[in-house]
Amino acid sequence: MSGSSSTTISAELGLRLVVPKQTIVPLVASLYYSGGDPYAVRMAFHVGTDEPVEWIFARDLLAAGIESPQGEGDVKVWPSAQSCAESDDLDVLGAADSEDAVLNIELSSPFGQAHFEAPAPAMSAFLRRTYQIVPAGRESDYIDIGAELDDLLGQA
Repeated sequence: MSGSSSTTISAELGLRLVVPKQTIVPLVASLYYSGGDPYAVRMAFHVGTDEPVEWIFARDLLAAGIESPQGEGDVKVWPSAQSCAESDDLDVLGAADSEDAVLNIELSSPFGQAHFEAPAPAMSAFLRRTYQIVPAGRESDYIDIGAELDDLLGQA
């Protein structure tokens, strides 16, 4: 097992919460990735409450969502060439890797639904950093199965 399992990286992204009538509410989200939990990206949304609201995403879901629509159920992600609030003119859609490209993140819970737009270039840069710690397809190399089983059985 590699020593990088203890490495954690983080980043802050300026997100936009899209509410009805295409109003945009800016907010900040903190992203966290740890080699000790190699399949997951934690995102803490700072929404004005004392404690941020945290969601855990599959790293592969976010990475694939930059390229094409992904997810079902509680979490859906998909790319757009630009914010839905910037223009209704679909003819100006550029490449998904343009400066204005966004990663749409839609979250559903019993408490409601939220649609966020994250800057796709910044999300891509963060994900590239995670793959430097744990390469794609090598996640299982970074999990201590014995320790995980001990945790599970100890809680039984």
